[in-house]
Amino acid sequence: CNRCVILDMDSATVEAVVALLEAEGEASAAQLVRSKLGGSQKSESEGLSVETRLVQSYASVADPHGSANMPIYQTATFAQASADEFGEYDYTRSGNPTRSALEAAVASAEGCARCLAFSTGMAALAAVTRLVSSGEEILLSDDSYGGTYRLLAKVCAKMGVSTRYVAMDGPGGPGRLEAAMTERTALVMVESPTNPMQRVCDLRGLARVCRARGALLEVDNTLMSPLLQKPLLLGADIVVHSATKFVCGHSDTMAGVVCVDDPALAERIYFNQNAEGTGLAPFDCWLALRGLKTMALRVYKAQANAMRLADFLADHPKVARVFYATRPDHPDRDLHATQANGGGCVVCFTTADLALSKHVVSHTKLFHITVSFGSVHSLISCPCDMSHASIPPEVRASRDFPEDIVRVCVGIEDPEDLIADLKQAFDSYQ
Repeated sequence: CNRCVILDMDSATVEAVVALLEAEGEASAAQLVRSKLGGSQKSESEGLSVETRLVQSYASVADPHGSANMPIYQTATFAQASADEFGEYDYTRSGNPTRSALEAAVASAEGCARCLAFSTGMAALAAVTRLVSSGEEILLSDDSYGGTYRLLAKVCAKMGVSTRYVAMDGPGGPGRLEAAMTERTALVMVESPTNPMQRVCDLRGLARVCRARGALLEVDNTLMSPLLQKPLLLGADIVVHSATKFVCGHSDTMAGVVCVDDPALAERIYFNQNAEGTGLAPFDCWLALRGLKTMALRVYKAQANAMRLADFLADHPKVARVFYATRPDHPDRDLHATQANGGGCVVCFTTADLALSKHVVSHTKLFHITVSFGSVHSLISCPCDMSHASIPPEVRASRDFPEDIVRVCVGIEDPEDLIADLKQAFDSYQ
């Protein structure tokens, strides 16, 4: 199987399923069943919805004062019991209780065996690329975040790791990936939906190809959040989030997370995190934990607002095209519906007039002109000048990336106010 379906099973059934999967050579799927359903690993929170778990869990059970929230362990070092008796923590670079609480909370939301928290989303992506050795290659979706392009083209290249770009979106994506793979391919990196073009990748199909060819599949799930899509259950090996976005949710800290099910893979990533000192600091972990408690409220409200704005933009006479994965005119809407629960908070549109696009961005009053998304407040930008400026214009053109595209990152304000603001920005263009 590509990924097993998690059901209620007694311990005997669990062991029978594990034995069958191991006999079929599906070691990773067997590990997933054991980690999700093994009796000794069941917790009191099993059976609760993710929305409830995000709010209820991860205070410190060891706190003698009964703190309702996880304290900030703002310390660099931890004292040990004796010269040869060591506790769980010794140095915050290697581990910290506040970071552990955040990692456990995100792992619960993502539904994975282990999560690792990094100083930024790019630090998380960089740690994933460390899994690739000199002489091997990475295949990257040809519609990816500008920072990912910069990391692979400018940094990984100096480490002897080559990168090729493949159109992996749509039903034909797995076939194009398989045709592009070589014996040097060690890692495949994708987003779905892509940002900002909202192209959808068949994650199940890509996972089957990667598993058959012995390559790892990493999915940047930032645009969907852990609530709207779970790529590990679709067959991915690694999921990355820029936790700056939906996890933190208030534009007040930077963070990144890597989520995996394979224990050996998790240890490899942790080793690099510890060796390079890229773990998230305690105070930032605390901010992210605070944000997680309201993530469900924010994600669902922002998504509902985004759908309203997408309808408004689709009906506007000055808008040429709207990009949003759940709209009826999206070419891969049905594919997206098989692997995700909604379209998220990012809506993009073109006007066929670069001057008009820039005017709208500059003349809104409620939308902050800035990069990022997933915050409580709404944002707007021209990606070619901001989030994707690292991609050369000729490369953008070769990938059908329109220069006049506008990205609207919808927040939790009243949608009527947001629509009125966009309307006045369009109306003011002469």
